[in-house]
Amino acid sequence: MAAITVRNLDDDIRDQLRLQAAQHGHSMEAEVRAILTAAVGRRRHRPNALMDLYWSGRVELEADVMPEPMERETERPRVDFSGDDFG
Repeated sequence: MAAITVRNLDDDIRDQLRLQAAQHGHSMEAEVRAILTAAVGRRRHRPNALMDLYWSGRVELEADVMPEPMERETERPRVDFSGDDFG
């Protein structure tokens, strides 16, 4: 396993990190590992990356550029929920 040193970390950030770690019931080191893992892992697999860009204001989505929904070729059979089997 690798080890890193973070220099010039603001004292307020360190104090907030210590508090957050205590709230989660583990050490500052474990808290930093969790934060880094979540941050780097999010970049590898980001299913909501487009929405992240939208909410950050870097991308605008317009409804008129969205494709029209496809029509079904066949109708699904209707289900009758009125019978005794459904309580």
